[in-house]
Amino acid sequence: MLLRNIFLITVLVALSGCASVPPAGGAEENSSSAFQSLFGEPLSPDEMAKRIQKAEAGYPLGSKENPVRVSMPQGQRAYLAQLRCEDGQVPAFHRGGSVGLGPYDNIIDRYEVTCAGSKPEKTMIFMDMYFAGHVETRPVEGFTRVPPSINWPNTLPRPEVTLPPAPK
Repeated sequence: MLLRNIFLITVLVALSGCASVPPAGGAEENSSSAFQSLFGEPLSPDEMAKRIQKAEAGYPLGSKENPVRVSMPQGQRAYLAQLRCEDGQVPAFHRGGSVGLGPYDNIIDRYEVTCAGSKPEKTMIFMDMYFAGHVETRPVEGFTRVPPSINWPNTLPRPEVTLPPAPK
């Protein structure tokens, strides 16, 4: 028992010598540099503008090289819900997964969009959801786009509500 305790104390002392001292600069600076080492520096506004201009000049909207820019998954679903097939119907869509980095150094998602009995029959639309507050107003080629209704996403008519007269 005594040997075991001596052994445990020796191991604990040895391990305490392995503890590293955090570098100077505070926790915020350290977490920021850790984030940057994992994900890289964000693009400057000038660099982002150049990349957007290049993508839009050379590739159709919704392609892997020029993904639709939206704000988060809600923005992806809202954009897709506003598209219309050639016959005016809402297309069906489902997320095919993330496909790697896009032209703006963000992970992009692929959506399979289908128009049953209409055109375009089947389309792949690539989307970049990391554009906070951005709302794309142009449709992807082959589709039209309707603006969101005031009640979007709940476009069902609301029932009439009649209140009884107030007591006197």
